[in-house]
Amino acid sequence: MIEHMRRGSDFDTYDAWSEARYCRCFIKTPRPDRVDDVDALRRLRLEGKLLLSFTHPHLVRAYEFLRPTDEHPPVLVIETLTGTTLSYLLRDGERLATRDLGYLGQHLCAALRYMHDRGYLHLDIKPGNIIANEGSARIIDLSLARRPGRYHGGTGTPVAMAPEQIRGGMLSSAVDVWGIGLVLYEAATGSQPFDTASASEDETTSSRNGPQRFPQLEFRAPSVRTKRRLPRLLADAIDRCLEPDPQHRPSLSELTAALTAVAGEGRPLSD
Repeated sequence: MIEHMRRGSDFDTYDAWSEARYCRCFIKTPRPDRVDDVDALRRLRLEGKLLLSFTHPHLVRAYEFLRPTDEHPPVLVIETLTGTTLSYLLRDGERLATRDLGYLGQHLCAALRYMHDRGYLHLDIKPGNIIANEGSARIIDLSLARRPGRYHGGTGTPVAMAPEQIRGGMLSSAVDVWGIGLVLYEAATGSQPFDTASASEDETTSSRNGPQRFPQLEFRAPSVRTKRRLPRLLADAIDRCLEPDPQHRPSLSELTAALTAVAGEGRPLSD
């Protein structure tokens, strides 16, 4: 049994039944028109390598990576998560309770500190890449993951990219801190801080997509306090995550401490 779930810019995803595991699984493979795209194949191989080596409660798990043959493209087999995406939960301007904002941020910080300790940035933290699964936030889609360092700009999801990710240059853990800030901002207010009507959250962009407008290069995010009353410590933490200069953003450990002070230790998200 197999059912097509979604077509992204480079990959198709399917819900499938695994005879080897006697359970449902989620499979990811290049779109038919991307099977010869060297960059897409490289990113899928790296995602498979990382997910097969990572073990963390707030990261999705992979079961296996099936190597390509002459007839078939590569396939990444991933666990099926029974929850829904944060983007779905936030549809129509829905907002999370204050403590749930703290727990969500703690879960994301934990997963990303784990990734960073192993030498990789996620680079695509957004509500559509977060699944609320049995009270736990789980990060999915590591297809843009890279090691810290100097890179050309412009590859990523337009609504989620930090300024330095757009322009190019040195990418550090501060890129993912920006992503957490955007997620918490939207989860707190029901809206994104930048007008990005030219691209949806589900779209990625690269040099092949042509010119793209990025409001985050034109103005600072308005303070989250302009849209919702929050504890000062939480509001300040979210605003600092969205500092245009990556050196002015908090570290993940500093952000974790602020979120814990607001919400307490590692409780699950509300159902």
